[in-house]
Amino acid sequence: MKYQYYPGCSLEGTALEYDISTQAFMKAVGAELSEIDDWTCCGASAAESTSYLLSLALPARNLALAEKMDGLSDIMVPCSACYLNLKKVEQKIKKDADLLEKINDVLGEEKLSLHGKLRVRHLLDVVSKDIGPGKIKNRVKKPFTDLKIAPYYGCQCLRPYAVFDDPEEPRSMEPLIEVIGAKVYPWQMGGKCCGASHMNTKMEVGLELVHGILHSAKGADVIVTVCPMCQMNLEAYQQKISKKYQEALSITILYLPQLLGLAIGLPEKDLGLDLNLAITKDFRKKLKEM
Repeated sequence: MKYQYYPGCSLEGTALEYDISTQAFMKAVGAELSEIDDWTCCGASAAESTSYLLSLALPARNLALAEKMDGLSDIMVPCSACYLNLKKVEQKIKKDADLLEKINDVLGEEKLSLHGKLRVRHLLDVVSKDIGPGKIKNRVKKPFTDLKIAPYYGCQCLRPYAVFDDPEEPRSMEPLIEVIGAKVYPWQMGGKCCGASHMNTKMEVGLELVHGILHSAKGADVIVTVCPMCQMNLEAYQQKISKKYQEALSITILYLPQLLGLAIGLPEKDLGLDLNLAITKDFRKKLKEM
């Protein structure tokens, strides 16, 4: 299993632990990642407010660079925002030759061109479909027996491109949780929005949305995520939300490769666990007892 790898900006900054754990877990299960040479920002959520063409040209540049790397047809992207931006270009140029020509006019300034040869895939797609529960089961060294895990997908890895899961009833994480011996926490918030950047622009809205998610997860031991923005919103504001709503809402938040990596026996340091903002004492105690 070999993939081109686009980490994106967040995984070199606030979500460094996502990059660390992704690379460690993928290596442990026999997958090889080749980071795209000279990759740059995909435009995140800000580029489109400046220029629609720019919002497509930025991710297109990374796709064009990836096309120059021979032999690999799939690009794996852990960040849901990056995935959405790259996937959007992949999908749009298939249907709009004029748009592809405009994008290539921009890319021509760097002597690059895009042809649409590659498939953009989210980390969750790769882990759930290509690696799958079977390859993980054989490597489990620390079964998470009796732990209840709430799978949180967020918006951008599921919408608007329902490629590998149902955005209204997502289930792709559930077999991965079950195969490590844990229980899937029953809830209906897996595909709900966390507020994304509203935490910076309209904090009251963001706090209310995250409160709904944390409140619904009471009774779970862990919320597991696949998006840096979701992870940040769910872990960084727990104290503020608990105080605002006068409710104890402390819960461990882990990235999916961190959870799976712990189960297959990877050291906490190799998974960047020391960088997480929300790991409870109860979770650490249970982890030691396993």
